[in-house]
Amino acid sequence: MRKTFLYEARVSQKTAINADGWLETCRTLYNVALDQRRSIYRQHKTSITCYDQCNELPDLKKEFPEFKAVGSQVLQDVLERLDKAYKSFFRRVKQKGQKAGFPRFRGKDRYDSFTLKQAGWKLEGRYLTITRVGRFKLFLSRPIKGDIKTITVRRTATGKWLVAFSCDNVTPRTAPFSDKTVGIDVGIKSFAVDSDGGVVDNPKFFRKSEKLLRQRQRSLARKEPGSKNRANARLLVAKTHQKITNQRRDFLHKTANRYIQNYETITVESLKIKNMVRSRHLSKSISDVSWGTFFELLSCKAGEAGRTVFRVNPKDTSQLCSGCGERVPKELSERTHRCPKCGLVLDRDLNAALNILNRAGQARMTLTLAQ
Repeated sequence: MRKTFLYEARVSQKTAINADGWLETCRTLYNVALDQRRSIYRQHKTSITCYDQCNELPDLKKEFPEFKAVGSQVLQDVLERLDKAYKSFFRRVKQKGQKAGFPRFRGKDRYDSFTLKQAGWKLEGRYLTITRVGRFKLFLSRPIKGDIKTITVRRTATGKWLVAFSCDNVTPRTAPFSDKTVGIDVGIKSFAVDSDGGVVDNPKFFRKSEKLLRQRQRSLARKEPGSKNRANARLLVAKTHQKITNQRRDFLHKTANRYIQNYETITVESLKIKNMVRSRHLSKSISDVSWGTFFELLSCKAGEAGRTVFRVNPKDTSQLCSGCGERVPKELSERTHRCPKCGLVLDRDLNAALNILNRAGQARMTLTLAQ
């Protein structure tokens, strides 16, 4: 299986300047190739392919020597990215209900990564050397496993450098034996409540940093465009956003790992989050908890560890009684479930988690009978 290993890197000033130069050259090529595609289509109502554009690279290097400083595979990857952007655009056009989003030109500092394949780099211990760029000192938080197929160097909005190794033939991680099943109800008051009674508190990373972020954004708005003070203020805003993102992803990874390690089968709701964030009262809170990312991480980690993740219909999981199935209407502010039919009294979210678990059992039974 293929897996990506991501590491932070430290670089010298010279290496950073060279890497920035590569990114600017890649950005220029992306914009030139996009303009060529648009011009040819307007004139001839036909399109030029990625293969054709790659074949034109030798002539481009002769006419513009600055492209010779960047590796050929890196330039080819730029054209392949543009081709993927075009294919994604046409795919979205065919799908109803999606905004097409035609590929756009990349502005200054809007192209932040380049990719190398089998040539132009050398890895020695914790040091990665890229030809005509320099050396990257990696912070190897975990060993690189498998066969390295591609290396992607990325510059973050805060000026840090990250290196991602995409590897094949990686031995999947094994999880300890477990035959337990669990249903998880995600929410805003608590991030998650499971059918075993476990509660994961909502850390509210964005809410906690909102005041600091507001102050820094106001400071940025007061700075003169193009000034050094504005650049420094922009960096502070970017660092705040980056810290929130890092905190959130660390929390989601740890939470997903805990469930993967302890349960064989995990059941969650198939939520339409894009529709839910349209609520002007809850959109910020829903975006802050990142349920979609959590579900993606669960599925990815489950596939690697040999676990199973079920997604069930979320309709009325909070309204039905998990004990007898009676419908008990409740407002969002009502946090306790009280069934007038069977007398069951328990937390609203725990009741929903039990309903989610029950629906997974019903779905598995239906599949078994159908087979």
